[in-house]
Amino acid sequence: MAKTVLIAGAASGIGRATAEAFLADDWIVWATARDESDLSDLAEDGCETAELDVTNPRECERVVESLVEAEGRLDCLVNGAGAAQFGAVEDVPTAALHEQFDRNVYGPHRLVREALPHMRARENGTVVNVSSVAGRIAFPNQGAYAASEFALEGLSDALRMEVEQFGVDVVLVEPGPVDAAAGGGPDAAPDGLEPTGAYDWLYRAQEDSNLVGVRDALSVAPGAVALTIRDAASASDPEPRYPVGQGAKLLLMLDYLPARWRDAAFDVFRTLTS
Repeated sequence: MAKTVLIAGAASGIGRATAEAFLADDWIVWATARDESDLSDLAEDGCETAELDVTNPRECERVVESLVEAEGRLDCLVNGAGAAQFGAVEDVPTAALHEQFDRNVYGPHRLVREALPHMRARENGTVVNVSSVAGRIAFPNQGAYAASEFALEGLSDALRMEVEQFGVDVVLVEPGPVDAAAGGGPDAAPDGLEPTGAYDWLYRAQEDSNLVGVRDALSVAPGAVALTIRDAASASDPEPRYPVGQGAKLLLMLDYLPARWRDAAFDVFRTLTS
């Protein structure tokens, strides 16, 4: 019998590529997005589609129950609906930080709570939480986003140990920068910043680095992330974490440096760009 996967955040980028990867491997794919009309081409390709806003608890419950009623099983949950709130920590309003956590942490938690009873009953299943290198190492201008991804990683680590006894696997997929030209990466949250003016140099440096292609040089295609997700879901004993792309592996190497060294290097960078 074909396995069934529920994908949150399938409208574009990694989520869309993930739906296509599972379809190619003959899974039954339930692709979801805030606006179901964004999934029309996936529906034509053979996906079941549904409207799902992960910040809405009732929609999380409805979609999982509909899937289980229709298919009789849920083998994999892919939490890929995320947003990225950039800005200096002082410039990000608390309301914007809350919205960041609502999509990147509380949303996956809502879906996990709906999916787990069904997976435990069958003593089988995989939860794939799509995180980021920013869940392991934080950079300036990413405080809110990194905080949410750090939280998702901690939640996933605890969950993995809790549900192992029930035959359920929990996996973190950690891409580095994702090719924006291919529609990759989390949705860009509205800025909603309250700039103090103290960090204008940081925003200029970020813009300059994008213009010279620093991000592009480190980026990975959404399809590569999607294949990693599919392979993790298919593995009998998946790894707890899957960094994706050379950019991710390079950036994660910085985590092995003493924090003071990283801070000193950034201070030199700030001096040169201010």
